[in-house]
Amino acid sequence: MKINNNHEIESAEVQMEGAKKVRMKILIGPKDESHNIIMRHFTISPGGHTPYHQHNYEHVVKIEKNRGIIVDENGNEHEIKVGQSLFVKPGEKHQFKNPFSEDFEFLCIIPNPQK
Repeated sequence: MKINNNHEIESAEVQMEGAKKVRMKILIGPKDESHNIIMRHFTISPGGHTPYHQHNYEHVVKIEKNRGIIVDENGNEHEIKVGQSLFVKPGEKHQFKNPFSEDFEFLCIIPNPQK
């Protein structure tokens, strides 16, 4: 068993093209001997967003703090907030945005794309 203290894990600026004011930390991943799944924590600062993108794998998202916007594959925007979870299908285009005045935080659990 591996227990991490999330507040001790360093976050890094997301360098993906189209990302703005997004930080990520890997809470559980290969360095913890989790070879099948990865749990990531994202923080999007006010005015920030992820790229409008897709993956070839599914992922689940749990909103942890405040609220944000998810853009679906049709370009529709949906407000999301604490107490909600999302499922993104493989190949489904999506984007997270934060047009609000407080940091927007969420967990994203994915299969290890290296497998």
